[in-house]
Amino acid sequence: MSWMLTFAVAGLLTFLTRLSFIALLGRVETPPLLARALRLVPPAVLSAIILPELLLRQGRIDLSTSNLRLPAGLLATAVALKTRSVFATIAAGMAALWLLQLLLGR
Repeated sequence: MSWMLTFAVAGLLTFLTRLSFIALLGRVETPPLLARALRLVPPAVLSAIILPELLLRQGRIDLSTSNLRLPAGLLATAVALKTRSVFATIAAGMAALWLLQLLLGR
């Protein structure tokens, strides 16, 4: 029963934390500088997640031709810049990676 209480409290705290931002931002006008800075948060977070996956292998930077994730990621970046579509970006990157793996047998 204590796990259920723990999950319920964690869920409630998560809900209240998110609700507080929604309620606060709905009533308070955000300064323009803060609004511009907040628009940069998603790309910064995604970069911090994706770039290590593209560049690091076994804890080391791998820019060699054997790193198939790098060209697939570059293609996905080009698709993202051209189309601005999340679905097209993911589809192009994954298709490129799978095709490279299939063709090069890795």
